[in-house]
Amino acid sequence: MNTGDYLISETATLLGCLQQLNKLKRDLNLFVVNAEGKLLGSVTDGDIRRGILRGTGLDDSVQHVMNASCKYLVKDKIDLHLIKEQRNKAIKILPIVDQQMRVIDLLSFDKVSTALPIDAVIMAGGKGTRLLPLTQKTPKPLLAIGDKPIIAYNLERIMRFGIKNIFITVNYLKEQIYDFVKSDKAFDTVRCIEEHQALGTIGALSLIQEWQNEYVLLTNSDLLTNIDYEDFFFDFLQSGSDMMVAAISYPIQVPYAILETQGKAIKSFKEKPDYTYQANTGIYLIKRQLLKYIPSNGFFNATDFMDTLLEKGHSISYYQLVGYWLDIGKHEDFKKAQEDIKHLRF
Repeated sequence: MNTGDYLISETATLLGCLQQLNKLKRDLNLFVVNAEGKLLGSVTDGDIRRGILRGTGLDDSVQHVMNASCKYLVKDKIDLHLIKEQRNKAIKILPIVDQQMRVIDLLSFDKVSTALPIDAVIMAGGKGTRLLPLTQKTPKPLLAIGDKPIIAYNLERIMRFGIKNIFITVNYLKEQIYDFVKSDKAFDTVRCIEEHQALGTIGALSLIQEWQNEYVLLTNSDLLTNIDYEDFFFDFLQSGSDMMVAAISYPIQVPYAILETQGKAIKSFKEKPDYTYQANTGIYLIKRQLLKYIPSNGFFNATDFMDTLLEKGHSISYYQLVGYWLDIGKHEDFKKAQEDIKHLRF
């Protein structure tokens, strides 16, 4: 985001502020900075209007009307609760400053809903054999659901939560995924990581070196979901777990009476009982320090990783995904996704 459009010098007049605000057309908010670019306050059209009513002139300094106690975010110490609070107050934009209070970026709620301190990995190297012949010449992540590829929904969803450091692991028909990423400027920060051999559902993370955050989001590329990643992350932090698995409730109804036995003796029975299990959705949050357990360049599934964590005494919990989720693994799933997308909001 071009910060220059939203910054104004402490020496500017109210008239100068109005002229700059008029050019913005939206997000009618400016941030006042000194000659070194340090944040001094904010000013809106409402601040100027109230100042004029108090007798401040158009040629007077913006410092007469600016809000010197405006809210801001500090790089590398992003306050997610402050973001949520300001978003709920219908604030449109927040400045991000460095340790010297210089404005270095802006968080616009028109583009993102938060700024989660997470690196994201989308696993997209599989062959999608269950969807043949659709995947004979097209990798499954690029199959269209509605008007765009499956993976586009995943990327846009992740980016909506302010996640910037994103990787896609590729193998089968990888050139098409490379071309897709390069074709859209919105995905400029997305990098493809090539698996030269099948590495399972988590093994490719051993190939990534450019981590930026202490938490990693891992997701399969063939999912269609409107999961709330902010809520997922808050739940993860609150749990104190080392890894969290997004799960959906999976009910099973047994059409017969089930006997409770001890040896050959029947102790009780349940007539056509219902059971509900938590099913793995293929979406995980992991503390990055635990990726050391993934073998280098070897086949390793997420379930293998979880077994390893439990063996070493680490904690794993689950997050109840209450929104929409569909694993597009079979032809009937693909058909269902085409219908569901007509009624979903992402």
